[in-house]
Amino acid sequence: MGKKQIWYEVQEHESIDDCLARMREDGYIAVGRKEEPLFQLVNGEPTYLRQKIQFKAMFVQDRE
Repeated sequence: MGKKQIWYEVQEHESIDDCLARMREDGYIAVGRKEEPLFQLVNGEPTYLRQKIQFKAMFVQDRE
């Protein structure tokens, strides 16, 4: 049996729906979400790159 609670990160070229579908395939459901901005240095100045989105996921057992 896998972990009961893990974090899934939305990949750079993946939609939120794709990430949620990936979670369901692994047997997890989203129970939380957090976002934080990612920056990179350009000419010594921080420049916004993209938003980092993560979902807190809990393992769900089959309900049959």
